[in-house]
Amino acid sequence: MTRRITDMRRCRLGGLCSPPQLGDLVVAEVTRVGGHERLEDAHGRGVRLHKGDLVVGACGNRYATDFYEGYHRPGPRAHLLTAGGVIGTAVSWHTSCQAPTELEIVGALTNEDSLPLSLEHFARPRPPSPVAAPGNGPHAIAVVGSSMNSGKTTTAAGLISGWSRAGLVAGAAKVTGSGSGKDRWTYLDAGAAHVVDFLDFGMSSTFGYPTDRLRSTMLTMRDTLVHDGANAIVLEIADGLLQDETRLLTASLSEVCQGTVLAVGDALAAHAGVELLRSTDVPVLAVSGLVTASPLAAREAAAVTGLPVLSPAQLAEGAALDLLADHALAQ
Repeated sequence: MTRRITDMRRCRLGGLCSPPQLGDLVVAEVTRVGGHERLEDAHGRGVRLHKGDLVVGACGNRYATDFYEGYHRPGPRAHLLTAGGVIGTAVSWHTSCQAPTELEIVGALTNEDSLPLSLEHFARPRPPSPVAAPGNGPHAIAVVGSSMNSGKTTTAAGLISGWSRAGLVAGAAKVTGSGSGKDRWTYLDAGAAHVVDFLDFGMSSTFGYPTDRLRSTMLTMRDTLVHDGANAIVLEIADGLLQDETRLLTASLSEVCQGTVLAVGDALAAHAGVELLRSTDVPVLAVSGLVTASPLAAREAAAVTGLPVLSPAQLAEGAALDLLADHALAQ
């Protein structure tokens, strides 16, 4: 969560003059180590937590059907909702999860003038939208999924790997989700030359932000990657198609990309997901994700959707480039 703070030595511990808002940076003491035993530092290393440690995080919400459901509720006590440092109050969690790590809010993270700091203070400037001839905009594909842990990030990594192997300058954006460095590192390991996420634009997590803010940030992410030099872009939208922000953002995908790849765990999810996506103006180019671990399930998904079912390995080995070429020919 502190990745964009340029110099922590100039930060101070201050008082809370008013209740913190989403994205505000706070200092907290660990009172009990629970589900998250480590916290990512500014470089992405997971630092082991101990009772009594002082940590810096950002206020936020979390929507994770396989982990914590949590909300920003100002008060003296809170939970660590992600390994990246999202701080809020967990109200429910998956039966496989431990109770969350407990925190006591000590104060606000301030600058040298004792002014409270927020992630908004460290957000990237928004670049101008690239000017392109009609039908000749940036090559961008969105990855969406039927649910959490359906294989979206692995699918995105397959696209990135395939493009970078072909000599393209791959860019990746994590459009929505809860602050954690894991997906960012996955993109970079796959060969992405440029990576952005919602943290770069002032949000600790996206759950609970107005849809207009998320929609404009999604467009800004794509334009930022183009500005940085990417010529093939993947935009990953977190959670599943039934999650409110995801559902609303898919209606705007035609503004930012040429098509989608749907990551699912089984053929039934593929069928339902494709039907939902076909109500938008963006074509579904392929199905991928966990379903591809089973050749039989992959054949079921192909039969019920009429779409190619491509594993992340196949995307990396050339199918990712084919998806761009197929779209260009269709235009």
